[in-house]
Amino acid sequence: MCGITGFNWKDAKLLQNMCDAIRHRGPDDEGAYVDDSVSLGHRRLSILDLSEKGHQPMYSENGDLVLIYNGEVYNFLEIKEDLLEKGHHFNSRTDTEVILHSYQEYGTDCVQHFNGMWAFCIYDKTKQTLFLSRDRFGIKPLYYYYDGSSFIFASEIKAILEHDIPRKENRAIIFDYLYYNLTDHTEDTFFEGIRRLMPGHNLVFDLRNGKMEINRYYDVHERLVEGANDSDRLREIFTDAVRKRLIADVPVGSCLSGGIDSSSIVVTMRKVDPDALIKTFSLRFPDMKIDETVYQKEISEMVSSVSHAVTPEPSELMRDLEDLFMTQEEPFSGTSVYGQYRVMKLAQDSGIKVLLDGQGADEVLAGYHYFHGYYYYELLKGLDIPHLMKETNNYYSKSGSLSPLTYLLLRATSAGMKKLIYNHRKVPFLSQQFIKENQGRKDSRWHLSSLDEALYESLMVYSLPHLLRFEDKNSMRFSIESRVPFLDYRFVEYAFSMPSEMKIHEGVTKYAFRKAMEGELPQSILSRYDKIGFATPEQKWLQEKSMIELMRDIIASDSFRSRDFWNAELVADMYNRMLTGESSGIFVGTEIWRCISVELWMRLYIEKQRSSLPVPVQAPVPEPLAVLAPGEEAVETLS
Repeated sequence: MCGITGFNWKDAKLLQNMCDAIRHRGPDDEGAYVDDSVSLGHRRLSILDLSEKGHQPMYSENGDLVLIYNGEVYNFLEIKEDLLEKGHHFNSRTDTEVILHSYQEYGTDCVQHFNGMWAFCIYDKTKQTLFLSRDRFGIKPLYYYYDGSSFIFASEIKAILEHDIPRKENRAIIFDYLYYNLTDHTEDTFFEGIRRLMPGHNLVFDLRNGKMEINRYYDVHERLVEGANDSDRLREIFTDAVRKRLIADVPVGSCLSGGIDSSSIVVTMRKVDPDALIKTFSLRFPDMKIDETVYQKEISEMVSSVSHAVTPEPSELMRDLEDLFMTQEEPFSGTSVYGQYRVMKLAQDSGIKVLLDGQGADEVLAGYHYFHGYYYYELLKGLDIPHLMKETNNYYSKSGSLSPLTYLLLRATSAGMKKLIYNHRKVPFLSQQFIKENQGRKDSRWHLSSLDEALYESLMVYSLPHLLRFEDKNSMRFSIESRVPFLDYRFVEYAFSMPSEMKIHEGVTKYAFRKAMEGELPQSILSRYDKIGFATPEQKWLQEKSMIELMRDIIASDSFRSRDFWNAELVADMYNRMLTGESSGIFVGTEIWRCISVELWMRLYIEKQRSSLPVPVQAPVPEPLAVLAPGEEAVETLS
């Protein structure tokens, strides 16, 4: 797990600046390759083969290929065996070298053989090309800038910003965020001119003529498994996915929220390795509805793990706010991102370099409650009214809520009516001119007609992409490699191929996976129908005295009031009404946060006003946690 940088001319000093900007991604080693055509840089976080043989850039035997790589290919040993039979020779135990030889053998089709997460660049001196690739689901990031002559790429945007390029906000993307709450959904970023290579895509840049070609090499719709309806088979694939993600030459831990996803990972880790020391890392908020301590403890006792937990405070959020924004590089919706940030810091303090996490499970297995609404629409469209009524009644009996009917109603509402509702009820604080400027922007969720369509869009467009950005940036900020077994492509393909009634059944989400984990997980967790994850008490935090002062200072600032994205008076009024309880809390809080998020991002990244945020007295920084015996707990509650 590492960071990569590069551009299409010679400049060793500039390259060093780029590498320094992402040192956190790879504090263990660094390397560079520079010739008259390219400059390529690498920061290494040593996970496999910790020796110098894993140093990058890595070269082919004859020196005609140069590779810089960020990620893990979990099936590299199997690929290596095949390549050995074909006559290839290896000098290390790394997956990096396997990528090089795979390119020699298969060309750009090599990525079809990989099971893992990756973002890499291969400089082919013979062809005078740069071959860049990003994994199937975009677990690892890869950004680039191209103005017709200068081609620059990196694992993080901040490295690209080391170049003298225009810093300008992308107004269309800001609109999508403020209006639709969409981020990371297109190749465009919040920075005008800086793009992301999309998941499942390859990019080939010809150094001779400056021609750039981008091609999609993977689409889960083209890889569906015929007859996929076996929960036992789903469990077998999941178990192997976890097993593969335990391959490392350093300790491996796991995030643990207490839900079915992270709990399944932890119990499977124990099943795969009965003698391993398992460390888990969690958020806890005692005496709050979102607290999941009881479930975390149940899993910890079940597998005899060493559990670590942290309870962030609002003062700590304020202390870390600037670093959090610099870490994420683009605006984000809500403070749950900070909860994850603190969990990653907790893991680093405990000496962990690799974490398993449950990201992707909700998108693959239909875990979000709004998926019921799309399933209802699918049933309604098929005139299966008895089934629709049964699903509605079962959901209500388990949750006491009819919220999916709201999603069904919205889906059945015309796009014009949705816009009217948005403009006058959801985002009335946005500038009418800003809305008019972006009236052609669309949200694909408004036009989905089935559960499968909703799952696909969630996986590829409106949910998983931004969650993976949060995951990568937060983990790598603390030099931690995060691995996500639910995004093993075999698991995704099998789960996606299952019929809708195996995904949502009798008012229950993740039905097939719940069946798969029967006998593996406690019934108390299997029968959980709530959805929390690494949630934070955002509404409560926004009403803390110190946070109120910060929010009001920002909203009243000259810069906030001068933005033409919103009407600052209406934002201030909306915040005051939230504080007095005159408006519905959760949605108002989210939309206020989005305005604040854009404002702080503009200050830090576009206007380069570092250390411009009001910050309270520094909260004490926790000491690294000691290793405890299995079953014991280390809970960080300092504020």
